[in-house]
Amino acid sequence: MKQHTLFPFVASLFFVLLLAGCSRFLEENPRDGISEDQLATSLQEVYRFHVATLYNHVGGCEDSQGLQGTGRGVYDLNTFTTDEAIMPTRGADWYDGGFWQGLYLHRWGVSNNAIFHTWEYLYKAVVLCNHSLAKIDAYAAARPADDVEPYRAEVRALRALFYYYLMDLFGRVPLIRHTDDASTDLLQVERSELFRFIVSELQEALPALSGERSNQPGVYYGRITRPVVWFLLAKLALNAEVYADDDWTDALRPDGRQLFFDVDGVKMDAWQTVCHYCNLITESGYTLETDYRSNFAVFNESSSENIFVIPMNKTLYTNQFIYLFRSRHYNHAKALGLGGENGASATLDALDVFGYGTDEEDPRFRLCYYADEVTDLQGNPVLLDDGRTPLVYEPRRVELDLSGKEYEKTAGARMKKYEVDPTSLKDGKLADNDIVLFRYADVLLMQSEAKVRAGGNGDAELEQVRRRVGAPSRPATLETLLDERLLELAWEGWRRQDLVRFGLFTRAYSHRPQVEDEATGFTTVFPIPEKVISMNPQLRQHKGY
Repeated sequence: MKQHTLFPFVASLFFVLLLAGCSRFLEENPRDGISEDQLATSLQEVYRFHVATLYNHVGGCEDSQGLQGTGRGVYDLNTFTTDEAIMPTRGADWYDGGFWQGLYLHRWGVSNNAIFHTWEYLYKAVVLCNHSLAKIDAYAAARPADDVEPYRAEVRALRALFYYYLMDLFGRVPLIRHTDDASTDLLQVERSELFRFIVSELQEALPALSGERSNQPGVYYGRITRPVVWFLLAKLALNAEVYADDDWTDALRPDGRQLFFDVDGVKMDAWQTVCHYCNLITESGYTLETDYRSNFAVFNESSSENIFVIPMNKTLYTNQFIYLFRSRHYNHAKALGLGGENGASATLDALDVFGYGTDEEDPRFRLCYYADEVTDLQGNPVLLDDGRTPLVYEPRRVELDLSGKEYEKTAGARMKKYEVDPTSLKDGKLADNDIVLFRYADVLLMQSEAKVRAGGNGDAELEQVRRRVGAPSRPATLETLLDERLLELAWEGWRRQDLVRFGLFTRAYSHRPQVEDEATGFTTVFPIPEKVISMNPQLRQHKGY
C-alpha cells in the first residue's frame, strides 16, 4: 500500500461553493474546519486548515472541477478544441446537444455551460487562496514568533497556478488579490498585467518553498515545491509573446527577445529565462525515465521524470481519472473488467504526425493509442457482441459525425497512455496511476524550443527525448518541435497552448473549417461567460464574441 504523510487531498474538507459570477466570488464564506472568526492555534493547524485544504481543488471528481482527470473542464477545453483529439458523435452517443462538435469546430459561444463552470472552478480556487492568505496573515499577527512564510509562499504559488490557467484560457480577466476587494471593483486587467503578476508571485514565493520532489510520497507529495514553480516560470516565459500581447486579434505579437524578466537580479529575455529555469530543474536531479511507460504506470510515484502530479489512490481520495474510461469501446473495457464510453479518438492530423500505418511510424504511437486489433491484458483478442468477430479500431475512419456508418462504434484510435489498473474502482475512474501534470520531457522540449527561437541550436535536448523511445534523430526546428510536442505529450493537455503559441490554433484542419473571422485570432481565448457578464456588466467581452 502507498504511504501517504499529510497528503492534502482531504475528502472531509471538500468545499461546496456555488459561484454564480464575479459579484458572488467574494461573498463566499468557506468552512475549512474552524469557524470564520477562529484562528489556527499552531503551525500544524495553519497547514491543515489554510494550505492542505486548497489542494482539494487541484484534482476533482465532478465535471469542470480539477486541472485534469474530470470532463468538461480545463483539460477538455485544451484538448478537444485542437487537431489532437476528437469526440465523434456515434449515433445517440456523444452528441450532447452539440457540445463536443462545438468544441472541435470552435463554435462554443458565450453561453457554453462547460466554459462557465470552468471559470467558476478556477475563481473558486483563487478566492479560497485569498481566504487562506488572510487567515495566515492574521495568525502571523497574533503569533509573530512563528514562521508562517513557507505556508504563505505555498498559497501564493497555488493562487498563481490557478491564475495561470485563467489567463491562458480567458486572457483578460479580473485580478482578485484580497478577500475585501469590493465586488463593484472587479474589473478586468490586461493579460500582460496578469502575466507579470503571476511571474512576480511565483518568483517571490520561491525562496520559502521546499526543494523536495512533489511527485513522491511524503510530506510534500502533491504540493507546490520549487521544481514545480521553476517549471511554471519556464512555461510562462516560453509563452511570453502570447501572454504579453493584449490584442490577440491584430496579428501582431511582441518579440521574445525584447521581453525581459528580472531573474534573481539578472535581466534576461524570454528565451534566456526559459533556459535558466529549465537548467535549475535539470540541476536538481530530474531525468528522463528509461522506459517512457513508467511515467504513467500504476504506482508511478517512483518516476524520476514526473514533476507535478495529482496523487491518486482509489481507497483514499475521491479524485477521478475518466480519460481511459470514456475512450475505450464497451467490449474492450468489459474485457479489462472495467467500463467504457466509446468516445475520445485521435484525429487524422494526429495520425499523420505519428506516421500511423507507415514505415516511419513513431514508436510512441503504440504506447499512446489502441489501434487496429484489440487485445485484453492477457493478449487475447477482444470480440464484438456476436462473440466471433474481433474488435478492430479503425483510426482513419474517424469523422466528426459517425452516426449510421458501419464503423460508427469502432472508428478512431483510442487513448492508451496510462497503464490499466485492473483493480481500479468506479469502472476504472478511481485508479492508482497518479495523473501527470508536469514532467521533465516537457522541460527538455521547452529548452530546445527556446534555443531555436533565440536563433540557437536545440538539437541536444530534442535528441534526448527521441533517443529515449528509439526514434531516429531530427534537427530541432520550430516545425519538428511542434510535432515532437504532440508525439511526446499526446493526451497530456498541452496541445491548445502549443498551437496558439505557434500561431496555428485557428487554422483549418481535418473535418474543421475556420469559423467566420477566426483568422483574426479571436478564438485563441475563450469568451467571458455570458452569465458572468450579466452579473457584472463592467466586464467587457473579448473581440469577436
